[in-house]
Amino acid sequence: MILRAGNLSLAFGAVRALDGVSLDLWPGEVLAVVGESGSGKSTLLRVLAGQMRPDAGRVLYADATGAEREIGALTEAELRRLWRSEWGFVQQNPRDGLRMGVSAGGNVGERLMAAGCRHYGTIREEAAEWMRRVELDPARMDDSPRTFSGGMQQRLQIARTLVTRPRLVFMDEPTGGLDVSVQAKLLDLIRGLVADLGLAVVLVTHDIAAARLLAHRIVVMRHGRVVEQGLTDRVLDDPRHEYTQLLVASVLAA
Repeated sequence: MILRAGNLSLAFGAVRALDGVSLDLWPGEVLAVVGESGSGKSTLLRVLAGQMRPDAGRVLYADATGAEREIGALTEAELRRLWRSEWGFVQQNPRDGLRMGVSAGGNVGERLMAAGCRHYGTIREEAAEWMRRVELDPARMDDSPRTFSGGMQQRLQIARTLVTRPRLVFMDEPTGGLDVSVQAKLLDLIRGLVADLGLAVVLVTHDIAAARLLAHRIVVMRHGRVVEQGLTDRVLDDPRHEYTQLLVASVLAA
């Protein structure tokens, strides 16, 4: 087990954003969390990632040494070390995950430097290699991300996130807001990189097709609760809960 959440609850006033949510994530597994807007999936992602603290319950992470650590009990410095070394986060809007005033190569290189790499030539070579891996031209390494399209910015954010080969990556609607053709290419890219690197991923998405393509298992949320979970094909091909049935039917009718 790499990540375990137990009985997470969080309320914003009278609204129960999380209501007794439990889940497990295994090394090398992609777990998709799906549901409509307001279902609690993005709140869950932020609690799992240590960006928000639950009112009740806890999140345990098994680090690279095998030791289990309670995320809510970590200091800010300990959490920052995890983000520099073992964790990554891909934002829905790549502008939130990139430094727009830094060159494309500099964005990738910054994370390497944060992880302790200091040799300029090595950093530049690694940045160029990762631009190739996400299908960006290394000749544009010194260009500003502002000159890139939305799909290119998202690929650059993925390169920045994965260059240090984190063990666990959180993805928040990574294809949201992109054209359908761009989404398809990006999903194929993500699937290949996740498999090549053996990453554990928590993927939040409203896109059932993205969940089917990327995820080994799926969690369906509604009103802050998990209403169904299991192997992706089983849940999507034979949904048991009426809410999951509605979600799947809405895709088939589109």
